Amino acid sequence: MRSGTDAVATPGIAAPDIRQRFEFGFSLDPGRALGRAGGKGVLGPVLYDGPAIWRTTDTSAGAATLRINRLANTADVAAWGPGAADAVAGVPALLGAHDDPAALIPADRVVAGWVRRWPARRLTATGTVWEHIVPTVCGQKVPGLNAKNSWQGILRRWGRKPPGPAPEALRLPPAADVLASLAYHEFHRFDIERRRAEAIIAAARRAGTLEGVARLAPAEARERLQGVRGIGPWTASIVVLLCHGDPDSVIVGDYQIPSYVTWHLAGERRGDDERMLELLEPYRGQRARVQALAKSAGAPPRHGPRMALQDLQDR
Repeated sequence: MRSGTDAVATPGIAAPDIRQRFEFGFSLDPGRALGRAGGKGVLGPVLYDGPAIWRTTDTSAGAATLRINRLANTADVAAWGPGAADAVAGVPALLGAHDDPAALIPADRVVAGWVRRWPARRLTATGTVWEHIVPTVCGQKVPGLNAKNSWQGILRRWGRKPPGPAPEALRLPPAADVLASLAYHEFHRFDIERRRAEAIIAAARRAGTLEGVARLAPAEARERLQGVRGIGPWTASIVVLLCHGDPDSVIVGDYQIPSYVTWHLAGERRGDDERMLELLEPYRGQRARVQALAKSAGAPPRHGPRMALQDLQDR
Protein backbone atom coordinates (compact mmCIF):
# COMPACT_ATOMS: atom_id res chain seq x y z
CA MET A 1 0.00 0.00 0.00
CA ARG A 2 1.22 3.52 -0.82
CA SER A 3 -0.12 6.81 0.43
CA GLY A 4 0.38 10.44 -0.42
CA THR A 5 -1.16 13.86 -0.06
CA ASP A 6 -1.87 14.51 -3.72
CA ALA A 7 -5.58 13.68 -3.63
CA VAL A 8 -7.66 15.89 -5.88
CA ALA A 9 -10.27 18.32 -4.61
CA THR A 10 -13.93 17.38 -4.89
CA PRO A 11 -16.05 20.02 -6.68
CA GLY A 12 -18.82 21.51 -4.56
CA ILE A 13 -17.36 20.28 -1.26
CA ALA A 14 -15.81 22.68 1.26
CA ALA A 15 -12.05 22.42 1.59
CA PRO A 16 -11.14 19.56 3.94
CA ASP A 17 -8.68 19.73 6.80
CA ILE A 18 -6.74 16.80 5.33
CA ARG A 19 -6.51 15.19 1.90
CA GLN A 20 -4.71 11.94 1.30
CA ARG A 21 -4.51 9.31 -1.43
CA PHE A 22 -4.00 5.64 -0.75
CA GLU A 23 -2.99 3.06 -3.36
CA PHE A 24 -3.56 -0.58 -2.54
CA GLY A 25 -2.31 -3.84 -3.97
CA PHE A 26 -5.89 -5.00 -4.51
CA SER A 27 -9.04 -3.67 -6.13
CA LEU A 28 -11.40 -1.88 -3.78
CA ASP A 29 -14.93 -3.14 -3.33
CA PRO A 30 -17.11 -0.81 -5.43
CA GLY A 31 -20.19 -1.61 -3.32
CA ARG A 32 -21.07 -1.35 0.35
CA ALA A 33 -17.59 -2.14 1.54
CA LEU A 34 -18.21 -1.31 5.21
CA GLY A 35 -21.01 -3.84 5.52
CA ARG A 36 -23.03 -3.49 8.71
CA ALA A 37 -20.66 -0.92 10.28
CA GLY A 38 -23.25 1.83 9.91
CA GLY A 39 -26.17 -0.09 11.39
CA LYS A 40 -29.46 -0.20 9.51
CA GLY A 41 -31.55 2.60 8.02
CA VAL A 42 -31.23 5.93 6.24
CA LEU A 43 -29.54 7.75 9.12
CA GLY A 44 -26.19 6.60 10.39
CA PRO A 45 -22.41 6.99 10.54
CA VAL A 46 -21.94 5.51 7.04
CA LEU A 47 -23.50 6.69 3.77
CA TYR A 48 -22.83 5.62 0.19
CA ASP A 49 -22.79 8.02 -2.75
CA GLY A 50 -21.84 6.05 -5.87
CA PRO A 51 -18.16 5.15 -5.54
CA ALA A 52 -17.82 7.48 -2.53
CA ILE A 53 -18.26 6.51 1.11
CA TRP A 54 -19.10 9.09 3.75
CA ARG A 55 -18.16 8.06 7.28
CA THR A 56 -18.20 9.92 10.57
CA THR A 57 -16.57 8.68 13.74
CA ASP A 58 -15.25 9.71 17.13
CA THR A 59 -11.51 9.53 17.76
CA SER A 60 -9.36 10.31 20.80
CA ALA A 61 -8.71 13.74 19.23
CA GLY A 62 -12.37 14.46 18.54
CA ALA A 63 -14.99 13.80 15.88
CA ALA A 64 -14.16 13.43 12.20
CA THR A 65 -15.91 13.10 8.86
CA LEU A 66 -14.40 11.18 5.96
CA ARG A 67 -15.28 11.17 2.28
CA ILE A 68 -13.57 8.25 0.57
CA ASN A 69 -13.64 8.19 -3.23
CA ARG A 70 -12.81 4.73 -4.59
CA LEU A 71 -11.53 3.97 -8.06
CA ALA A 72 -9.94 0.61 -8.88
CA ASN A 73 -7.15 0.26 -6.29
CA THR A 74 -7.06 3.94 -5.27
CA ALA A 75 -8.85 5.79 -2.48
CA ASP A 76 -8.87 9.59 -2.42
CA VAL A 77 -9.73 10.70 1.10
CA ALA A 78 -10.95 14.06 2.35
CA ALA A 79 -11.35 14.58 6.09
CA TRP A 80 -12.84 17.26 8.32
CA GLY A 81 -12.83 17.82 12.07
CA PRO A 82 -10.43 17.66 15.02
CA GLY A 83 -10.10 13.90 14.64
CA ALA A 84 -9.34 14.06 10.91
CA ALA A 85 -5.75 12.81 11.13
CA ASP A 86 -6.66 9.81 13.29
CA ALA A 87 -9.61 8.94 11.06
CA VAL A 88 -7.51 9.12 7.89
CA ALA A 89 -4.88 6.85 9.46
CA GLY A 90 -7.60 4.22 9.92
CA VAL A 91 -8.77 4.25 6.27
CA PRO A 92 -6.59 1.30 5.08
CA ALA A 93 -8.02 -1.04 7.74
CA LEU A 94 -11.49 0.37 7.09
CA LEU A 95 -11.17 -0.71 3.44
CA GLY A 96 -9.77 -4.14 4.30
CA ALA A 97 -6.00 -3.70 3.90
CA HIS A 98 -5.47 -5.68 7.13
CA ASP A 99 -7.45 -8.64 5.80
CA ASP A 100 -6.43 -11.59 3.62
CA PRO A 101 -9.34 -13.30 1.81
CA ALA A 102 -6.91 -15.93 0.51
CA ALA A 103 -6.59 -17.26 4.07
CA LEU A 104 -9.90 -19.06 3.54
CA ILE A 105 -8.96 -22.48 2.15
CA PRO A 106 -12.08 -24.33 0.94
CA ALA A 107 -12.64 -27.73 2.52
CA ASP A 108 -15.68 -28.55 0.39
CA ARG A 109 -17.09 -27.74 -3.04
CA VAL A 110 -19.74 -25.34 -1.75
CA VAL A 111 -17.23 -23.00 -0.09
CA ALA A 112 -14.95 -23.42 -3.10
CA GLY A 113 -17.81 -22.10 -5.23
CA TRP A 114 -18.23 -19.11 -2.94
CA VAL A 115 -14.53 -18.31 -3.13
CA ARG A 116 -14.71 -18.34 -6.93
CA ARG A 117 -17.83 -16.18 -6.88
CA TRP A 118 -16.56 -13.63 -4.32
CA PRO A 119 -12.75 -14.01 -4.44
CA ALA A 120 -11.75 -10.65 -2.97
CA ARG A 121 -14.34 -9.81 -0.34
CA ARG A 122 -12.50 -8.15 2.54
CA LEU A 123 -13.51 -7.52 6.12
CA THR A 124 -13.55 -3.97 7.44
CA ALA A 125 -11.90 -3.03 10.73
CA THR A 126 -13.14 0.20 12.23
CA GLY A 127 -10.92 0.16 15.33
CA THR A 128 -13.82 1.48 17.40
CA VAL A 129 -16.18 -0.09 19.92
CA TRP A 130 -18.85 2.24 21.31
CA GLU A 131 -20.34 3.14 17.92
CA HIS A 132 -21.22 -0.52 17.30
CA ILE A 133 -22.69 -1.35 20.69
CA VAL A 134 -25.98 0.55 20.52
CA PRO A 135 -27.16 -0.65 17.06
CA THR A 136 -26.11 -4.19 17.95
CA VAL A 137 -27.94 -4.19 21.27
CA CYS A 138 -30.99 -2.85 19.42
CA GLY A 139 -30.93 -6.09 17.43
CA GLN A 140 -30.89 -8.46 20.40
CA LYS A 141 -33.74 -10.98 20.19
CA VAL A 142 -35.92 -8.91 17.83
CA PRO A 143 -36.63 -8.97 14.07
CA GLY A 144 -34.40 -6.87 11.84
CA LEU A 145 -37.09 -4.29 11.07
CA ASN A 146 -37.68 -3.65 14.77
CA ALA A 147 -33.94 -3.24 15.34
CA LYS A 148 -33.66 -0.80 12.45
CA ASN A 149 -36.57 1.31 13.67
CA SER A 150 -35.16 1.45 17.20
CA TRP A 151 -31.70 2.49 16.00
CA GLN A 152 -33.13 5.12 13.67
CA GLY A 153 -35.25 6.56 16.48
CA ILE A 154 -32.24 6.79 18.78
CA LEU A 155 -30.24 8.55 16.05
CA ARG A 156 -33.05 11.03 15.41
CA ARG A 157 -33.29 11.82 19.11
CA TRP A 158 -29.66 11.75 20.25
CA GLY A 159 -27.49 11.41 17.14
CA ARG A 160 -25.02 14.24 16.55
CA LYS A 161 -24.18 16.37 13.53
CA PRO A 162 -20.71 15.49 12.23
CA PRO A 163 -18.04 18.07 11.39
CA GLY A 164 -17.58 19.40 7.88
CA PRO A 165 -19.96 19.51 4.90
CA ALA A 166 -21.54 16.13 5.62
CA PRO A 167 -24.86 15.01 4.08
CA GLU A 168 -27.89 15.56 6.29
CA ALA A 169 -28.39 11.84 6.89
CA LEU A 170 -24.84 11.30 8.18
CA ARG A 171 -25.00 11.17 11.97
CA LEU A 172 -22.48 10.54 14.70
CA PRO A 173 -23.77 7.95 17.16
CA PRO A 174 -25.12 9.37 20.43
CA ALA A 175 -22.49 10.48 22.91
CA ALA A 176 -21.94 7.86 25.60
CA ASP A 177 -22.30 10.37 28.44
CA VAL A 178 -25.75 11.37 27.16
CA LEU A 179 -27.06 7.79 27.08
CA ALA A 180 -25.37 7.00 30.40
CA SER A 181 -27.46 9.70 32.07
CA LEU A 182 -30.82 8.34 30.90
CA ALA A 183 -33.37 6.23 32.72
CA TYR A 184 -34.32 2.95 31.05
CA HIS A 185 -37.90 4.05 30.41
CA GLU A 186 -36.67 6.81 28.08
CA PHE A 187 -35.91 4.10 25.52
CA HIS A 188 -39.46 2.74 25.58
CA ARG A 189 -40.59 5.20 22.89
CA PHE A 190 -38.20 3.36 20.54
CA ASP A 191 -39.65 -0.07 21.40
CA ILE A 192 -36.67 -0.98 23.55
CA GLU A 193 -37.66 -2.81 26.71
CA ARG A 194 -35.90 -2.50 30.05
CA ARG A 195 -33.41 -5.32 29.49
CA ARG A 196 -31.91 -3.85 26.30
CA ALA A 197 -32.18 -0.29 27.62
CA GLU A 198 -30.17 -1.20 30.69
CA ALA A 199 -27.57 -2.94 28.52
CA ILE A 200 -27.12 0.27 26.50
CA ILE A 201 -26.90 2.39 29.66
CA ALA A 202 -24.40 0.00 31.29
CA ALA A 203 -22.18 0.05 28.20
CA ALA A 204 -22.45 3.84 27.96
CA ARG A 205 -21.21 4.21 31.52
CA ARG A 206 -18.13 2.18 30.63
CA ALA A 207 -17.64 3.46 27.08
CA GLY A 208 -14.29 5.13 27.75
CA THR A 209 -12.84 1.91 29.11
CA LEU A 210 -14.47 -0.21 26.44
CA GLU A 211 -12.68 1.65 23.64
CA GLY A 212 -9.50 0.03 24.97
CA VAL A 213 -10.96 -3.32 23.87
CA ALA A 214 -9.92 -2.35 20.33
CA ARG A 215 -6.28 -2.90 21.33
CA LEU A 216 -6.86 -6.41 22.69
CA ALA A 217 -6.68 -9.67 20.79
CA PRO A 218 -10.12 -10.67 19.45
CA ALA A 219 -10.72 -13.51 21.93
CA GLU A 220 -9.81 -11.30 24.90
CA ALA A 221 -11.89 -8.46 23.47
CA ARG A 222 -14.99 -10.66 23.28
CA GLU A 223 -14.45 -11.82 26.85
CA ARG A 224 -14.02 -8.24 28.12
CA LEU A 225 -17.18 -7.07 26.38
CA GLN A 226 -19.18 -9.90 27.92
CA GLY A 227 -18.27 -8.50 31.31
CA VAL A 228 -20.76 -5.68 30.65
CA ARG A 229 -24.30 -6.28 31.81
CA GLY A 230 -26.54 -7.23 28.91
CA ILE A 231 -23.74 -8.05 26.45
CA GLY A 232 -23.51 -11.72 25.59
CA PRO A 233 -21.68 -13.77 22.95
CA TRP A 234 -23.90 -12.59 20.08
CA THR A 235 -23.36 -8.88 20.70
CA ALA A 236 -19.67 -9.27 21.59
CA SER A 237 -18.93 -11.27 18.43
CA ILE A 238 -20.55 -8.70 16.15
CA VAL A 239 -18.78 -5.78 17.82
CA VAL A 240 -15.39 -7.52 17.59
CA LEU A 241 -16.06 -8.55 14.00
CA LEU A 242 -16.59 -4.89 13.09
CA CYS A 243 -13.94 -3.38 15.33
CA HIS A 244 -11.13 -5.86 14.64
CA GLY A 245 -12.19 -7.27 11.29
CA ASP A 246 -11.68 -10.68 12.90
CA PRO A 247 -12.48 -13.46 10.39
CA ASP A 248 -13.08 -15.95 13.21
CA SER A 249 -15.47 -13.84 15.29
CA VAL A 250 -18.14 -16.48 14.77
CA ILE A 251 -21.65 -15.29 15.62
CA VAL A 252 -23.69 -17.58 17.88
CA GLY A 253 -27.15 -17.03 19.31
CA ASP A 254 -28.53 -15.68 16.03
CA TYR A 255 -31.99 -16.71 14.87
CA GLN A 256 -31.14 -16.99 11.16
CA ILE A 257 -27.41 -17.53 10.62
CA PRO A 258 -27.25 -21.22 11.71
CA SER A 259 -29.86 -22.12 9.11
CA TYR A 260 -27.97 -20.30 6.36
CA VAL A 261 -24.88 -22.34 7.21
CA THR A 262 -26.61 -25.70 7.63
CA TRP A 263 -28.64 -25.25 4.44
CA HIS A 264 -25.70 -24.51 2.21
CA LEU A 265 -23.15 -26.84 3.81
CA ALA A 266 -25.43 -29.78 4.66
CA GLY A 267 -28.74 -29.26 2.85
CA GLU A 268 -30.57 -28.91 6.19
CA ARG A 269 -33.17 -26.12 6.27
CA ARG A 270 -33.21 -25.62 10.04
CA GLY A 271 -30.02 -25.39 12.03
CA ASP A 272 -28.91 -24.52 15.54
CA ASP A 273 -25.62 -23.24 16.94
CA GLU A 274 -24.33 -26.71 17.78
CA ARG A 275 -24.82 -28.00 14.24
CA MET A 276 -23.52 -24.80 12.68
CA LEU A 277 -20.32 -24.91 14.75
CA GLU A 278 -19.82 -28.56 13.81
CA LEU A 279 -20.00 -27.67 10.11
CA LEU A 280 -17.76 -24.63 10.56
CA GLU A 281 -15.05 -26.48 12.49
CA PRO A 282 -12.92 -27.17 9.35
CA TYR A 283 -12.83 -23.39 8.91
CA ARG A 284 -11.64 -22.47 12.40
CA GLY A 285 -9.83 -19.17 12.04
CA GLN A 286 -12.16 -18.14 9.18
CA ARG A 287 -15.57 -19.07 10.56
CA ALA A 288 -17.04 -15.56 10.50
CA ARG A 289 -16.00 -15.22 6.87
CA VAL A 290 -17.77 -18.46 5.97
CA GLN A 291 -20.87 -17.30 7.86
CA ALA A 292 -20.89 -14.08 5.85
CA LEU A 293 -20.51 -15.95 2.57
CA ALA A 294 -23.35 -18.32 3.51
CA LYS A 295 -25.60 -15.35 4.17
CA SER A 296 -24.65 -13.81 0.81
CA ALA A 297 -25.51 -17.10 -0.89
CA GLY A 298 -29.13 -16.75 0.22
CA ALA A 299 -31.64 -17.93 2.77
CA PRO A 300 -32.96 -21.49 2.87
CA PRO A 301 -36.43 -21.92 1.40
CA ARG A 302 -39.38 -21.82 3.78
CA HIS A 303 -40.97 -24.87 2.21
CA GLY A 304 -40.20 -27.56 -0.33
CA PRO A 305 -38.01 -30.63 -0.63
CA ARG A 306 -34.45 -30.79 0.57
CA MET A 307 -32.10 -29.17 -1.93
CA ALA A 308 -29.18 -31.14 -3.28
CA LEU A 309 -25.81 -29.59 -2.51
CA GLN A 310 -24.65 -27.35 -5.32
CA ASP A 311 -21.30 -26.06 -6.50
CA LEU A 312 -22.09 -22.33 -6.58
CA GLN A 313 -20.39 -20.48 -9.39
CA ASP A 314 -21.00 -17.25 -11.20
CA ARG A 315 -24.58 -17.30 -12.48
